[in-house]
Amino acid sequence: MPSAPSAPSTPSASEPVLSVRDLRIAFGGVEVVRGLSFDVHAGEVLALVGESGAGKSLTARALLGMLPPDAVHTGTVRPDLSTSRGRRIALVPQDALSALSPVHPVGDQLAAAVRSVARVSRAEARARAVAALDRVGIPDAARRARSYPHEFSGGMRQRAVVAMATINAPDVLVADEPTTALDEERRDQVLHLLTEQREAVGAALVLVTHDLEAVRRHADRALVMYAGRMTELGPVADVLQRPLAPYTAGLLACLPQHARGRRRLPTLPGTPPAPDALPPGCAFAPRCTRATQLCGREEPRPEWVDGRLVACHHWEKA
Repeated sequence: MPSAPSAPSTPSASEPVLSVRDLRIAFGGVEVVRGLSFDVHAGEVLALVGESGAGKSLTARALLGMLPPDAVHTGTVRPDLSTSRGRRIALVPQDALSALSPVHPVGDQLAAAVRSVARVSRAEARARAVAALDRVGIPDAARRARSYPHEFSGGMRQRAVVAMATINAPDVLVADEPTTALDEERRDQVLHLLTEQREAVGAALVLVTHDLEAVRRHADRALVMYAGRMTELGPVADVLQRPLAPYTAGLLACLPQHARGRRRLPTLPGTPPAPDALPPGCAFAPRCTRATQLCGREEPRPEWVDGRLVACHHWEKA
């Protein structure tokens, strides 16, 4: 096999708008994200996928410069978009209600986002706020801009935070589990809105999710994480239709369409290890049906295989 690549990216004529190398995040000396590297290109949707505790949301927070004060991180994120949050990188939060101030009209909050990055008059900022609300489908946007968040429906609040994230045409959007706890119809509405708005401003998107159907429909590439590391990275069609890593295959086997009439959905056996109790070798080995003595002894390095990256000693058996 070839050696581990230095630049895990898709071939592109353009420079990536975001390049992450050897990102490591630790709490109290225990690493939770362990040597993660990836690129994101203009207009691309990269999905970060994995079970709870894989390190997806912490990775997203690192990109935004929003890690908790007790987190220690190393590695590089280029360019450092966290210093220009709102202008070059913006967050689409999971909980729209908590993301909006309850004591200021929605339009004022969007106008403040404009004025935080551009020297424009209050009237111009207000006009941009109304236009942004209109663009995301808020009816009678000029009037509703004077409303407070509690006067918006849940769907309207979600549209408002998408408008706020895209109002300054950032290079990169980060959406951290934007469809959690939504039914299928609302989930699709939010994702379609997010797709429309990021395309309108030309932004790339880092989509943090455990929803593989959302990944299939809306992402260009998928980065599958387990125990803080990359397990598989490649085009969505390849990763989800022909997974190389046993962990990826296990996640796909748990989808409802693979239940085949069973009363209960299949699940992966076991649970992910705690960051301070990782097994030797491959962290997935205790749950993997293909594990050998090598897996319990050596942690696999990422390798290029058929145009994607996979970190598995036995990817050829997947």
